[in-house]
Amino acid sequence: MKLYNTLTRKVEELPALPGHIHMYSCGVTVYDKCHIGHARSLYTFDTLVKYLRYRGYEVTFVRNITDVDDKIIAKANQTGRTFEEVVRENIDLYYKDLESLGVSPADKEPRATENIPLMIAHIEALIKKGHAYSIGGDVYFRIRSFKDYGRLSNQSLDKMLEGVRVDSDERKEDPLDFALWKAAKPGEPSWPSPWGEGRPGWHIECSCMSMKHLGVETLDIHAGGRDLMFPHHENEIAQSEALTGKPFAKMWIHHGLLTIAGQKMAKSLGNFITVQDALQKHSLGALKLFFLSTHYTSSIDYTVEKMEDMEKGLLRLRTFLRRASDVGPDRLGVKDADVEFLVDAKEKVLSALDEDFNTALALGHIFDLVTAANRFLDEGRQDDYFEGSVHRTVAFLEEVVGQVLGVPLKEEVAGLSSEEEALLADRVAARKARDWKRSDVLRDLLKEKGIIVEDGKAGQTWRRA
Repeated sequence: MKLYNTLTRKVEELPALPGHIHMYSCGVTVYDKCHIGHARSLYTFDTLVKYLRYRGYEVTFVRNITDVDDKIIAKANQTGRTFEEVVRENIDLYYKDLESLGVSPADKEPRATENIPLMIAHIEALIKKGHAYSIGGDVYFRIRSFKDYGRLSNQSLDKMLEGVRVDSDERKEDPLDFALWKAAKPGEPSWPSPWGEGRPGWHIECSCMSMKHLGVETLDIHAGGRDLMFPHHENEIAQSEALTGKPFAKMWIHHGLLTIAGQKMAKSLGNFITVQDALQKHSLGALKLFFLSTHYTSSIDYTVEKMEDMEKGLLRLRTFLRRASDVGPDRLGVKDADVEFLVDAKEKVLSALDEDFNTALALGHIFDLVTAANRFLDEGRQDDYFEGSVHRTVAFLEEVVGQVLGVPLKEEVAGLSSEEEALLADRVAARKARDWKRSDVLRDLLKEKGIIVEDGKAGQTWRRA
């Protein structure tokens, strides 16, 4: 399998099987509800981990939780709560969102506040090596002590200096030097350290937690959003490699940003969509198809029209599976290799996912498979090969689309009442009896209840309006 390595700007092979992948992803900062940009990140890397395991890799996956940060402190001050209250509330909401999205917990999900002693030890070691210095209770990383700084984001130090804020701390040796430890301020959480009371900087948190909880000093894959590439990931590399003298990560992968109708998502613009808001408006399956429909490295634009298309795509998948459920059992024991159109589609789908996890291309091949399988169903054959072929196609879709990619393929029928089920069954009976008048009456009754009934060669199908 291959992935695009931001560090080398090349698509590179992962280690040969059998291989153990140590993977880390920057998690959320728990100061507010998760939005659909977070959902894309969480879902994308969770799905990648599942696919790596599906292809035979052993994967240890760590995703952190940042539970001490400037944003959390600001939120606490704005709302008149303690930072612990803000963290507790938003961690609960975060895990609710994970469950709602069908995203699996990582193997380890360390919190920054649980690893403060390790961060202090790492900072002390960096000072001893000459890579960091303390001033008045703050500790800064000495950028120019690390010659490769800027390699990940492909920027020169001169270019970075152009973007330095005017109010940058004048005590620093260099405006680009970044904080490893921040001296305590009134009303802020703090911990004792050799430099006085304070708290860690954001960047050191990820370096320490990734190496500790993966048990290695060189990660196989470090993942995150493109917006974290600089300065966060650049700083992680500098402080980690300055500490260990080893490459921090062999491969860096970054997902693109998410916009709303062409604009950056922001509360001030009134286009901030939380995970729960999105799931009130759209089905989970459509939301996941939306994420899959664009290559993970590319930016993705959320629009109502695009989500409507995703709902239609989900309906196509479910309609095929509903049609296929009426086919008799596989008495012949047909194998995937016996089904010509499935062999071709399976090869294309897996090849697309193996080549830089191209879910957009894979999704196109999946819908081509559904089209071919529907044509096969339209033939209306009744032989054992026909039945076996349909069952093998269903099994592949349930395995790859349902389990690995996590798209809910089963109809969301929890809201189907016994009365609605009876009306659907009565209509099937009416059509078998060629009672077209009653069939039409029942169709209209169902429509009033928000159920659209359609008739085809495979019989009656239905969907929610």
